[in-house]
Amino acid sequence: MSHVSVLLEPALEFLAIRPDGIYVDATFGAGGHTRAMLERISGTGRVIALDSDPTAVERARALDSSHLIFASANFRRLADVLDDLGVAQVDGVLFDLGVSSMQFDEAYRGFSLSKDGPLDMRMNPHAGKSAYEVLATASERELADIFFEYGEERSARRIARSIVERRSIGALPTTTTDFAKLVAGAVHRPGHRERIHPATRVFQALRIAVNDELDALRDGLDSAVGRLRGAGRVVAISFHSLEDRIVKRKFREDSRLNVLTKKPVTPDEGECEENPRARSAKMRAAERKAG
Repeated sequence: MSHVSVLLEPALEFLAIRPDGIYVDATFGAGGHTRAMLERISGTGRVIALDSDPTAVERARALDSSHLIFASANFRRLADVLDDLGVAQVDGVLFDLGVSSMQFDEAYRGFSLSKDGPLDMRMNPHAGKSAYEVLATASERELADIFFEYGEERSARRIARSIVERRSIGALPTTTTDFAKLVAGAVHRPGHRERIHPATRVFQALRIAVNDELDALRDGLDSAVGRLRGAGRVVAISFHSLEDRIVKRKFREDSRLNVLTKKPVTPDEGECEENPRARSAKMRAAERKAG
């Protein structure tokens, strides 16, 4: 499945792009949002795009725009990137969180429980511990905490116990599908049909832990708000409740911001039919107060 940018038009409307402004796409991904932003930029306007995934570099080059600056970096380093570029303030920042369709569809990345691949899950496969390394080294308590806190998985302790038991006999799964089977076996309830695959929440939790996604989001939002000029805007599209909670709290509690979305904007029925992965998307926007 090719990647389709979620909530593209509403995001651009909230960003209120000026042709000569400076905007940041903090999550370049397949480049859909960046491309649309560039179409609205001219003259001295610029779009600064960030992505820690090494495969994003070529996609950025393919856009072939003199108004685009690409940085191979996680958005938690947003302030550092802007400092390196000599950019003090920006007019808008967009966060499109989570994993792209491309990353899910590439089995070797290890994000999908339905595609057989190595247990990796790193946004940047050259940095940090892989999912397998986390499973191989974390204590039973640490694993249970990861699954419960990041996946809201009720069977977190039972799953962690099963992992440690398999690990102790040298039989820890090394692939996504084998790990999904282990989790499914640990939580199986005879006669009960799951609405989603029983390993879905565990995969989400492990991915969040591997990439330190929630702390990175907090850092990225702080940097974004700190670099907005007066009337500059920050827009965030999230795909699960943990992300949305962080965005909602930041926008409401930061005294420098005016919230533009009383309720999160969600995809309409047409967009959900065209792109089923959009169903869980929620978008929030805020504006930097003048002065």
